[in-house]
Amino acid sequence: MGSERVEMRKRQMQVHQEAAASVLQARHRMGNTPTNASNACCFCWCCCCSCSCLTVRSEDETIQRSTFERRTEGTTNCEESLKPTLEDARSWPSSFERVMKSAAGRSCFRQFLRTEFSEENMMFWLACEELKKETNKTVVEEKVRQIYEDFISILSPKEVSLDSHVRDVINRNMLEPTSHTFEDAQQQIYTLMQRDSYPRYMNSTAYTDLLKSLEEPPPEP
Repeated sequence: MGSERVEMRKRQMQVHQEAAASVLQARHRMGNTPTNASNACCFCWCCCCSCSCLTVRSEDETIQRSTFERRTEGTTNCEESLKPTLEDARSWPSSFERVMKSAAGRSCFRQFLRTEFSEENMMFWLACEELKKETNKTVVEEKVRQIYEDFISILSPKEVSLDSHVRDVINRNMLEPTSHTFEDAQQQIYTLMQRDSYPRYMNSTAYTDLLKSLEEPPPEP
């Protein structure tokens, strides 16, 4: 009986691999096709289905996500990218809004979020800001799909924490994607960062060390 189960499992894996290979070959023959067409065998944007197209899609999505992350904010290290002025950094404790309105503030705060393993919150917020600037309908639909797969799907390692009501709103909005599809979700994540991570950042050694580095006089030539 044991050997029969092993053989059956081998046959199942072979069938699965052949199905995935056929999808890949079909996509190569089609060339550059719209994103929705490439996913014709799977209409579930949340990636909760188990069809063979997921094997093929995973390779493309890995490349797409890495490109998307680089595009949103560039480097995530405060010291390597935009360094704030002392006046700018000193204003951040007055309100979370001041941090988020400053490119250097977002960069430094994002670096802190990374140490707390919650960088995806800033990444999602930035992606939504980028989406709201887009006017081309085709590009909007592609960005909406990418944001959903990157930050809303329960299978994504970068899934953000949203309540059931907001998720229901998103699912309704996905029927007709627009540049404001994730507006409620973006606001909820903004509030989460404001109430949770922002106070810790203001009391962290990361922020204290940043102030000290800005207060130090520049080295003499």
